[in-house]
Amino acid sequence: MAAADDNVINVPTSTEKSSHTSIANEEVAAADRSSTPKDSDDGSEFYEDPKAARRLLIKCDIRLIPILGCLYLVSFLDRSNIANARLFGLEKSLHMPLTGFNTCLWIFYLPFVIVEIPSNLFMSLNKVKPNHWLAGAIMYLGIVSMCQGLTRSYGGLLACRFIMGIMEAGLPPGAALLIGQYYRRSEFYIRFSYFICFALLGSAFSGLLAYAIEHMNGLRGYEAWRWIFILEGLFTFAFGLAAWFIIPAFPQEATFLSEDERAMLLARLRHDRGRERVDFKGINWLKILTDWKVWSFTLIYFCADMGAASISSFTPTILAQLGWSASRAQVMSIPIWMVGIVVTLSTSYASGKLSLRWPFVLIGAIFSLIGWCIQYTQVQPPAVRYFALYIIAFGSFMQFPILIGWLNSNLRGRPQQAVASAVQLGMGNCANFVASNVFITKQAPKYPTGFATGVGFATLAAVSILLVTGALAWHNRQFDRKHRDRVENMEDQENFRYML
Repeated sequence: MAAADDNVINVPTSTEKSSHTSIANEEVAAADRSSTPKDSDDGSEFYEDPKAARRLLIKCDIRLIPILGCLYLVSFLDRSNIANARLFGLEKSLHMPLTGFNTCLWIFYLPFVIVEIPSNLFMSLNKVKPNHWLAGAIMYLGIVSMCQGLTRSYGGLLACRFIMGIMEAGLPPGAALLIGQYYRRSEFYIRFSYFICFALLGSAFSGLLAYAIEHMNGLRGYEAWRWIFILEGLFTFAFGLAAWFIIPAFPQEATFLSEDERAMLLARLRHDRGRERVDFKGINWLKILTDWKVWSFTLIYFCADMGAASISSFTPTILAQLGWSASRAQVMSIPIWMVGIVVTLSTSYASGKLSLRWPFVLIGAIFSLIGWCIQYTQVQPPAVRYFALYIIAFGSFMQFPILIGWLNSNLRGRPQQAVASAVQLGMGNCANFVASNVFITKQAPKYPTGFATGVGFATLAAVSILLVTGALAWHNRQFDRKHRDRVENMEDQENFRYML
């Protein structure tokens, strides 16, 4: 089996199963019902032994998903644990101003806009190995996170939060890029769903850990909120150190695969999507950055992230202000994240099974809208508002892996996908700026500005999904009318059928 050309490879995105073995069985069966020869997009014949392909998928799953997911879990702990620390006296201890907590939230996300695109491009150049780039950043993140627990001033906390944002900015798009390089389009979604679910698990674990750490208040002279930052930062550093030795290189240089396995991987990727560019010579960057698909999907992601950002940063506070103690509020936030995990996995699986994306994203936007409306109208009793948090979480979390995979499925080439995933995640995460500033402390516990903003963005998401789906469907009709097959121009982003 011939390996792919040095300057071209394939990159995937879509969904399928849940346990590694059942995923591999189903995917290989769906893609290749037998080992009969097939024509690749580059004109050559393609052979695949289903059993060998199944073993290859499982091997990639085990090496990639758990470690990248664990990095996202601990980084999400460090991102969101400030909401738990707030309940244990963070603001009073550091004499923070009235809007200080909101500032601590948005200053973390400022580097996402600046750093994510250059970070992903730098990693794509493969001058620094993915394990060194991603794991190194996470180790630094853990160190700075621990420093939050040692700072004695509000300014020191702000400085730590800003540096943490720089260190974490490269992980989500970098992981999306790396995972995408190993799987077919029909195999990507469920893998990236696992990756995102690790973050949701981290948020749930954060509430449980904060509940336990509360009992450490006063130990060695440190308040409980300081121990939250110190211990969770230590976890982050430890996982980053392990990742240094585990995260693999890009497929062409994957040493955990044998030569035959590596050749099979490259061949099946090329068969799935044709010959795609991996080098950066002569790239038309302006064309990539002005691609309407990139910005349309980024807008929808932004709207979805408004719900996730609000839940992540303010759920413990909102629950406490509904009448629960700080400890109970920590524990009662955990089921929200667990529901998010179940919904994310099940909808990603269903999306891949049906080979449809837009209905699930639209349903998610509608659920989010319903949840925001309940919060805005302040439906009583408080238990109803608590239930509305589940609805917002349900609607928001189910959209993320599908949106990321949907965009990448409709782009060709590593440079294009590197930029697109960085723009989508970087600009999409700007929703955190909005969420950090619309929940005004003086408006507690009703937060009319915050909930009205959520209603507005959920409505914008639903409308945008319909428009984007219509545009993609129109393109496919035009394409089919011309009876044109995929072309060999590796930079052509128009002359192939888009996935709906």
